[in-house]
Amino acid sequence: MRTHHKHVLMCTGPRCTQDGAEAEALFKVLGQTIDACEGLRVKRTRTHCFAVCKQGPLMVVYPDGVWYRNLDAASVRRIVDEHLAGGRPIEDKVFHRTGLGDVEPEPQP
Repeated sequence: MRTHHKHVLMCTGPRCTQDGAEAEALFKVLGQTIDACEGLRVKRTRTHCFAVCKQGPLMVVYPDGVWYRNLDAASVRRIVDEHLAGGRPIEDKVFHRTGLGDVEPEPQP
């Protein structure tokens, strides 16, 4: 296995999106976007559930411990370009950082 600098976990389970279809499509976008960035050493892994249901699609970037929610194709591309390649998390999509306390529920409209 080659060396990776980041590991991205993405929930593709059925609770985050309808039957996980949207998350699975975003997982493909994630792979295509990573592959298009020459020299970017990122491993991506599907997961089933992060137990933060109804806020997905969700993604976690390690070793940074940055958790993202409510993703779409544009935000996945931004995360790859700005966070994974550029080192700057996309703050408007971050809802948790590992080690900084409990996750608060998303406000209801």
